[in-house]
Amino acid sequence: MSNSGAAVDLGEVFGPSHRGDEPDLVQLLTPEGERVEHPEFTFDLDDEAIKGFYRDLVLTRRIDTEATALQRQGELGIWASLLGQEAAQIGSGRALKPQDFAFPTYREHGVAWARGIDPLRLLALFRGVDHGGWDPKEGNFGLYTIVIGAQSLHATGYAMGLQRDGVIGTGDPERDAAVIGYFGDGATSQGDVNEAFVWAGVFNAPIVFFCQNNQWAISVPIEKQSRAPLYQRAAGFGFPGVRVDGNDVLAVYAVTQAALQRAREGSGPTLIEAFTYRMGAHTTSDDPTRYRLSDELESWQKRDPISRVKAYLVAQKAADDDFFAGIEQEADELAEHLRSGCLAMPDPSPLDIFGQVFAEQTAELQLQHDQYADYLASFEGEHA
Repeated sequence: MSNSGAAVDLGEVFGPSHRGDEPDLVQLLTPEGERVEHPEFTFDLDDEAIKGFYRDLVLTRRIDTEATALQRQGELGIWASLLGQEAAQIGSGRALKPQDFAFPTYREHGVAWARGIDPLRLLALFRGVDHGGWDPKEGNFGLYTIVIGAQSLHATGYAMGLQRDGVIGTGDPERDAAVIGYFGDGATSQGDVNEAFVWAGVFNAPIVFFCQNNQWAISVPIEKQSRAPLYQRAAGFGFPGVRVDGNDVLAVYAVTQAALQRAREGSGPTLIEAFTYRMGAHTTSDDPTRYRLSDELESWQKRDPISRVKAYLVAQKAADDDFFAGIEQEADELAEHLRSGCLAMPDPSPLDIFGQVFAEQTAELQLQHDQYADYLASFEGEHA
């Protein structure tokens, strides 16, 4: 069934996916790069689109690699790596329409890329020179949320606002909109996420909850977080859930596209569990070798999201060596842009902390600003 028109009935997608070794997992591209069929979801784009996905995956990983190197060299305070999760982010990000709105955590660098956010904006946040203050209206991509799970409530509230603004279920594909809210497996244990599920279910909000289950909530494995697959929790809140191979960019795109279309048509929320793996550290302050085995990492490296797309393109003779070399050259140029741009970022003024706190400056905050300005001025000329 193609998901380019009417929404797929996600309420029916709870049975085996015809992958005996991985029950309930939607997969359209195997780790070996072989296309497979699924009874409910179809990827209906051509090989040129897949080449575009490959480019996105490679460039997103290069952003992550360069940012990690910058942090190790003392140029960023911290960095939250997405290594291994590129397909979950690019597949879902590319399924969004311009009018849809995304609410990220602090790790959705690939979604930011898909929504047109300059990755230097991401680095500025982790360098500590601004508050990550890109304009959310640019790309309809919200600001990074550090508080675990809080963005799920923001996303649900925004979705309910779209509902009340009458941009759901009109039948106009250029107007009907949906929301996607991202979080990790660890966040599903937070009250905010479950409260968001309650509100979204009761009010039939046009939202897709997108959980990147990377198997580890920092150092806590998934089996110590939930006794049941995470996607099955949706049934208890009154809406469908589906588990997708989070390392399969084609399947993620197809499933997310169907869920978003379902939301735009007024059929309510969906929980997507993208079953993936965090191949790097939780953040650069983390040492994953202290809590997980190297064998586990090696087994997931065989399911690398980039390698399987490359294997498919090579097998189909859809891309040649020049294409892959061109992508690598573009990645090198992007890395240089990030490095030079990061090092050139000016240090902020201490008084900048008083800006963008309220839409209109309050008398109390203005007083604090003036007092702090006087304090800073008292140091002028000390070393003249």
